[in-house]
Amino acid sequence: MPPTRADGVLAEDAVYAKVTRRLIPLLFVCYVVAYLDRVNVGFAKLQMVDALKFSDAVYGFGAGIFFIGYFLFEVPSNLLLERIGARVWIARIMITWSLVSGSFAFVEQIPWGPLPVFFGLPRVEFSFYALRMLLGLAEAGFFPGIILYLTYWYPAARRARAVALFMTALAAANVLGGPLSGAIMQYADGLLGWAGWRWLFVLEAVPSMVVGFLVLLWLPDTPQKATWLTASERDIVQRVVSADHSTSPVTPTTKRVRDAMKDRRVWALAFVYLTFAFGLYGVNFWMPTIIQELGISKTDYLRVGLISAIPWGMAGITMVLYGAHSDRTGERRWHVAVALLVAAGGLLGLALSGHAIVPSVLSLTLVACGLLGSASAFWSLPTGFLQQSAAAAGIAVINSVGNLGGHFGPDMIGRIRESTGSASAAFLALAGLVASGGIVTLLATRHEAPIDASRGHHAEADPPK
Repeated sequence: MPPTRADGVLAEDAVYAKVTRRLIPLLFVCYVVAYLDRVNVGFAKLQMVDALKFSDAVYGFGAGIFFIGYFLFEVPSNLLLERIGARVWIARIMITWSLVSGSFAFVEQIPWGPLPVFFGLPRVEFSFYALRMLLGLAEAGFFPGIILYLTYWYPAARRARAVALFMTALAAANVLGGPLSGAIMQYADGLLGWAGWRWLFVLEAVPSMVVGFLVLLWLPDTPQKATWLTASERDIVQRVVSADHSTSPVTPTTKRVRDAMKDRRVWALAFVYLTFAFGLYGVNFWMPTIIQELGISKTDYLRVGLISAIPWGMAGITMVLYGAHSDRTGERRWHVAVALLVAAGGLLGLALSGHAIVPSVLSLTLVACGLLGSASAFWSLPTGFLQQSAAAAGIAVINSVGNLGGHFGPDMIGRIRESTGSASAAFLALAGLVASGGIVTLLATRHEAPIDASRGHHAEADPPK
């Protein structure tokens, strides 16, 4: 008796369950350690700014300058990943950023020659900025490279859930990283004569190095190179992905890098992601300070870490459920827009709650849930209309331009705190920006069709204007 369509769907489901079990846990761990190295400076700040005599403005600028380096090398890095292969390039990214991250423990001792004088900066301040920028250069291409890599394996109808499972690492990194960073700061402080913030950078750099070598051993570049799939299973993945690409509403121009860069939707979504990054990193880099100022002792770093885990724990649950709902319904644009508006409401609450602990933590939870909820569906929008090399370039443009918000968000909060003594005005500005991201999402994607979840590709849509 010949196999029925139901048999084919069951076989496909079984193959994708296997693919998810083998790929997502490793990519999840990669993102956890990446994010820890990116944002642990927020916890280090609780000791470091006093030890190095940094102002809020110096810290905010230094925390955000990471994204300038990220921006400069993002598109070239993603194109190199496509050419060299995911396994080698992602491993290279992880190993180099672990070396830079660990170097923060020696920030005052690194010889920079005449460069601090050339830039007119104190040597330690220049060293902090330079290391943050180098960290961005080292990590550039990691996140959009993973998003691109997932398009090699998952059709559009399955991609939002895969991205959501991968990106729950962002929440997990904060849930685990908050208490871990707080514990290191509190209990390693003074060990072997080192301050807790120095131990924080060294100890949290080690996992990135280890996982980088694991990527070299375990991550296949493409489905065809996955030895843990049988030949028939590799054929199923290839057939599904090829069919998805062929049925996506892609014009010939969107298959070319140059024309992808001219696509207004790419730049509109880059703006949306910019507002997302403004909110995410503005709050994330300052969250330990925000929580400490709710009345917690200046040396109770573990308690700060435990409280910071609450918003991110709720956000991780929200992200998985929200991404699954987006996949189940095939709807993306409203999922992204509504989640961004929820985050904007949380930022507004944060501006108005002062130092009241319950309203502040509730507002932080709304911000985290809204931002991560939007991220679970967001990357299915550009990958729905970009294919081939255009996807590599388009994803990198959106991510690199958007992540500039990671520079300006923390910097804006630092400057406003220093000039006014409060961050309320900054949170109001962030609320407006994030809300505008939700509105632009609806306007820029109004001609995009929903995904047909039963067939794994886009339904018929009006052509974009």
